[in-house]
Amino acid sequence: MTAAERGPRTFDQALAALGEPFPADPAAAARRYRRLARLLHPDTAPYARRADAAAAFQRLSALWRRHTGGDGPTLTTRHRTYRLGPVLAIGDLAVLREACHDTVLKIPVKPADNDLMEREAAALTKLDTAADPRHRAYAPRLVETFRHRDDTGTERRVNALGRLHGFHTLAAVRAAHPAGLDPRDAAWMWRRLLVALGWAHRAGLVHGAVLPEHILIHPAEHGLVLVDWCYATGPGGTVPALVDRHRDLYPPEARGHEPVSPATDIHLASRVMLRLMGDLAPHPLRAFIRGCTLPARARRPHDAWRLLAELDEVLERLHGPRTFRPFAMTATT
Repeated sequence: MTAAERGPRTFDQALAALGEPFPADPAAAARRYRRLARLLHPDTAPYARRADAAAAFQRLSALWRRHTGGDGPTLTTRHRTYRLGPVLAIGDLAVLREACHDTVLKIPVKPADNDLMEREAAALTKLDTAADPRHRAYAPRLVETFRHRDDTGTERRVNALGRLHGFHTLAAVRAAHPAGLDPRDAAWMWRRLLVALGWAHRAGLVHGAVLPEHILIHPAEHGLVLVDWCYATGPGGTVPALVDRHRDLYPPEARGHEPVSPATDIHLASRVMLRLMGDLAPHPLRAFIRGCTLPARARRPHDAWRLLAELDEVLERLHGPRTFRPFAMTATT
């Protein structure tokens, strides 16, 4: 297979390919669209090219709507009708599409991943019914989950989620700060992530994929939402799948398909925060992270709430009493 047949692999190649028509074959056209969307999305494009990426992604969405003859199908369930809008993001398992009712529809790319969509719906339902409602904002809201059969007869499990406005992934934050994020800014993100994990763990859930693309922060409000619960399981279960490009972040038990626990999520979160700070992470925080990422699961912290108190002690020794520190998504924050 030639490079041309494989399609674009970089942002600039995808930008140049925008002028080329979609293939006549629907499956090939969809593959081409997904590849371009992944490369051109502002969250995955080079940070210095985010303005170009936003314009290119809008153009791609318009070209795709024109190619498919509109905004896509209208999906009707027992409760409501969803008219599909533009693609907002393409993840490892699913496409996120804007829809009416201030929702996002999460549609698996492969029907073989329907079980992971069901797993996410079950986890979000459990957070609604078994978790402390005071912390409900730390996870997306499941509007409903339903089956949809397309024109080819292929059935997919679709999750309708409440739309989140003004959030950015930690992957985008890291791209905006290639030299590393100031640990004083990382501190509030880390603290809120531990709250989210402690809340989920108390409800009997292990997230299983605490990765940069699955952690969303709201810069102005210092908010955090942990998304993509498709990999969630109970303590003692196994993570159903790994995100290959982040394999180095996972602890041994996840890579080895062994039973996981809250300590698994704590390991992942700690590695993500170290990657976020990069070389700017001071020695006390590096030592703290080493204790959270020991190879033996039993030797790692397993209580996120208690770990939060310990983190606060380290942060106070480093920076003094906690104060609000404004944060904005700019290249010079």
